[in-house]
Amino acid sequence: MNTSTENFTKGFAAVIAGAVAIGTAAIFMRFSDVSPTAAAFWRVTLALPLLFLWLRLDNKSRVQIRTQPLWPMALAALTVGFWFATDLFLWHWAVAKTTVANATLLANMATIFTALAGFLFFHQRFSRTFILGLAFAVMGAVALVGQNASINPDYLVGDMLGIATAVAYAGYIIFAARVRGRFTTPMVMFGSALTTAVFLLPVALLEDGAFMPAAAVNWLPLIGLGWFTHVMGQSLIIYGLAHVPAALGSVSLLIQPVVSALLAWWLFAEALGIGHLVGAALIFGGVALARKGSAKPGTAAHPTVQKKTKGT
Repeated sequence: MNTSTENFTKGFAAVIAGAVAIGTAAIFMRFSDVSPTAAAFWRVTLALPLLFLWLRLDNKSRVQIRTQPLWPMALAALTVGFWFATDLFLWHWAVAKTTVANATLLANMATIFTALAGFLFFHQRFSRTFILGLAFAVMGAVALVGQNASINPDYLVGDMLGIATAVAYAGYIIFAARVRGRFTTPMVMFGSALTTAVFLLPVALLEDGAFMPAAAVNWLPLIGLGWFTHVMGQSLIIYGLAHVPAALGSVSLLIQPVVSALLAWWLFAEALGIGHLVGAALIFGGVALARKGSAKPGTAAHPTVQKKTKGT
């Protein structure tokens, strides 16, 4: 196995592991006693000390910070952080204005927007196998989450916000993948988390509901959200996006609702029917097909090779 193929395999495995880790987000949030936006704020804020320590200990990051201009690094952090903060903010309002099922289903359509943006703006081309895998994974998400979705004119605003959430999450995946090609994982993680916290703080303070936990023990879900979901899960995803196409990374993240459903079944005895199992099987099959049909490093269809051939 050559180095580029090995990195592709490691990157894909990292994205899958990251998707499993971020699948715990809904569980941690259910146990928290603060408002949704406050939980999102504490998620990134509590992650900052660990991310800063990682940044200080990582030799490549220290060298890059010392030798490169500050402005490109700040712009990268601002861009990725903006898309991530927008995703979290829109998700909260989507849940408030429509059903949780509708918001979850529409937010997971980020996979389609990621592939579409890659095709329209970054000249990426996808094989039939990848497109088939994407279709299977999306159908799986519909089967898994869509059973509880509903069509109601009263939910129109919330449903539109759910679609906007998908666009924002697609923007986060795309720009995180491109930024990760220039900067190290701890640099991207710390910079984007700091920017996200700054964006979310005023919203969290103005939002109805508690901003801080009522008791010391109630910090534990937020710590889990920050340290496990964000530091571990999001870092694995950011690392993986340096080695796999953004579209494949986005398809792989559809494993997240499968993890959430399994944890909800285990912890809260939420029912799992045949439709959920079929949906999960379609998602796993779709991800496997998308991986098989994705361009690997060393091929003309891979974005990193395209970038080189364009001389940029």
